[in-house]
Amino acid sequence: MADRVSSDHPSVQTVRATLTETATGVRLEIPAADREAFPVDEVVRLVLDGDELFARVERALTGDDVSIPGVYDAPRFARDPREGEDRLSAWVDDHDVRTGGSVHVDVVEPEFLYGLRAPGETAVYEAREPPNDSLASIAEDVEDQ
Repeated sequence: MADRVSSDHPSVQTVRATLTETATGVRLEIPAADREAFPVDEVVRLVLDGDELFARVERALTGDDVSIPGVYDAPRFARDPREGEDRLSAWVDDHDVRTGGSVHVDVVEPEFLYGLRAPGETAVYEAREPPNDSLASIAEDVEDQ
């Protein structure tokens, strides 16, 4: 069984990200100082309002920042967003946040599980260990077929 952990628990690192408007929606910009908490060019789990979804962490075109360009229902949509619906834009619309403003990204399990919340809000996450590398590789292969 997974443990439940609050966003204000000492084991959870919180990173302040900036919402940036794009031609197709919104993306999260992670400052270079916090990039070590995010696996670049990997798909991670990202919790929005209790829903565990998927996002790809990308290197910024310039500088050392990283970004999360969208949040999707399945890992394959995070890798190739042309077919999936970006849930990040809807989350922004539903919360008291704006483009150009800050949001909090909670690092629940580094390189695996993250959470997104508006400043001043708290969240509770189902913290669990990531699958071992061989199981993750098999799942990715099946998912890509």
